[in-house]
Amino acid sequence: MYVCQIKEKPVLDAIKKKIMLSDEIINSKIDELVKNQLVNKDRTTLSEIGRSSLCVVLAGGVFDIIHPGHIHTLNAAKELGDVLVVVVATDNTAVKMKKRQPLHSQEQRQELVNSLSMVDLCLIGQEDDIFKTVNHVKPQIIALGYDQVHQEKFITEGCKKIELDAKVARLQSPIPESSSSKIEKEYGESIHGI
Repeated sequence: MYVCQIKEKPVLDAIKKKIMLSDEIINSKIDELVKNQLVNKDRTTLSEIGRSSLCVVLAGGVFDIIHPGHIHTLNAAKELGDVLVVVVATDNTAVKMKKRQPLHSQEQRQELVNSLSMVDLCLIGQEDDIFKTVNHVKPQIIALGYDQVHQEKFITEGCKKIELDAKVARLQSPIPESSSSKIEKEYGESIHGI
């Protein structure tokens, strides 16, 4: 339901697609959630109690060349909470961060990340203001990869400005030598057809 609220998609269809249960079973589960005041009477949105009972983790990056370091980092981020929302950088932001054009468009990168099993939702970020997306998602935890340049203090202070109490978690990688930049440097000719 949380993911459907963020995406503004019909809840029942999304639940049926995700867990493949009959309408009767899904409706009885939703009735139970309404009874326990975790879901509002509209049967499609989480109540304040329901939303506060979820731990949402937010992670972000370019994700142009998916590699083992990404998989490890996203698995570690997912272990921190109940829902993992990943933000892919816009094409313009990717150029600023990587000093090159991404191989895949932001929509293609979103589709790639959305296909990963540990990811509950992947969004395309906002130009020049990461806190617009942070405010939309309202995570309890913001997970940073070992190589991300963001300063924990910058993130913490930005969250305070939008009145969000989110913790910042710096994730470690068992394979720090794995990076998109290294892959491109090593295999650039093959990747770019040069």
